[in-house]
Amino acid sequence: MINVTDNAVRQLRVLLEGQAANERKGLRVGIAKGGCSGLQYEMSLDAQKAGDSIVEKEGVEFLVDSESADYLRGATLDYRDGLTGTGFHIENPNAARTCGCGTSFEAARPA
Repeated sequence: MINVTDNAVRQLRVLLEGQAANERKGLRVGIAKGGCSGLQYEMSLDAQKAGDSIVEKEGVEFLVDSESADYLRGATLDYRDGLTGTGFHIENPNAARTCGCGTSFEAARPA
C-alpha cells in the first residue's frame, strides 16, 4: 500500500495526543477530484471504515479508502518541517505531473 516515514509516525502521534483515549483514530489519506492538476490529496483524522486499507506502524494507523488505494499504491507519506513548508507530504510514483504547490497531481495512465 503506502510507505510511511518515521517523521510521519511521530507527527501523527502528536496529533492523536489531543484525542480522547476511547476514540480510536488514524490519519486518513485520500484522493479527491480537484486542484489545478485534476486530483488532490486530502488528509484528516478519522476512524476506520469498512473497505479501508490500514497501514499500522509503531502503534498508529494510516487509513486509505478503496477508491484512493490505486492512486496511492507505492507512495511515501512523510512529514516535513522546514522553511519552504510544514506538513504531511506525499511522494507519489503514480503521478504523471504535479502542480507547483505539490497538493494536486495528474495520474499516470495505466500501462
